[in-house]
Amino acid sequence: MMLCASSILRGLPITLASLAGALVLTAGVATANEDGKYPDLRGQWRGVLRTVTVFKGQPSFDPSKSWGTFQEAPLTPEYQAIMEASIKDQEEGGFGNHRGGSCLGFGMPIIAYGFEPQEFIVTPDTTYILVNWVEHTRRIFTDGREWPVDSEPTLTGYSIGRWIDHDSDGHYDVLEVETRGPFKGPRDYDATGLPLHRDNQSIFKERIYLDKADKDLMHNEITVIDHALTRPWTITRDYRRNQNPRPNWNEFICAENNPYVTIENETYFLSGDGLLMPAKKGQRPPDLRFFKDSRK
Repeated sequence: MMLCASSILRGLPITLASLAGALVLTAGVATANEDGKYPDLRGQWRGVLRTVTVFKGQPSFDPSKSWGTFQEAPLTPEYQAIMEASIKDQEEGGFGNHRGGSCLGFGMPIIAYGFEPQEFIVTPDTTYILVNWVEHTRRIFTDGREWPVDSEPTLTGYSIGRWIDHDSDGHYDVLEVETRGPFKGPRDYDATGLPLHRDNQSIFKERIYLDKADKDLMHNEITVIDHALTRPWTITRDYRRNQNPRPNWNEFICAENNPYVTIENETYFLSGDGLLMPAKKGQRPPDLRFFKDSRK
């Protein structure tokens, strides 16, 4: 708009040009004032791990506890058995329920962990979270819209939020978010395959806010409502802002150098010479009916 306004001003009388310039300046000030209502979330944020023990270097949903059964998730007996079977399969060399090994995407809630550095971009209508992982972007709509009736299933779901002035001081300090499906699935909470329900009807509620004593610390209170749970499950995840004003942003491509291949729901391993190998003892080979064996 500034370039267009400058072009127009050159062709206007002085008094009219002054008025137009004042309007442009006023619009700029209004925008700055509007931006001042929101918390400063600029910079690079990474999830804080509160436990030393993590599975295969991966974070767990509740960062105060270790992975899998140590999470003490309020699972129904059916889904407790699914988790235990997943862990057993992994102990034998498989991948269990976890979809991440084949780079199929993680979705909610794993993308909210800050496993890779994240960036928050706040606008009045939408807050964008650049995940910089297998899923790249979350969009949290804060424009007052209703839930869509015909959205396509995704791993990240559909997020609607609202900003709250909790202290009534004229500045927003809490972003409340609800994320619903339809979701793609199956999805899980961590690398052990701790499962969400296969009906993919999960609901996630988040309260995102900066710490009052430390503006470089962000909290995210996450509540999961899911049919695989006997009750809602609430945890708090923290993110720490990088003090470097020009941080390094790494490129993460899950499929690059990934030695795992999934065929017919079975995960196999690629050897160093590019040959397909079993990932666990006694694993059956894939069905090769469409290939003609020409080897002698």
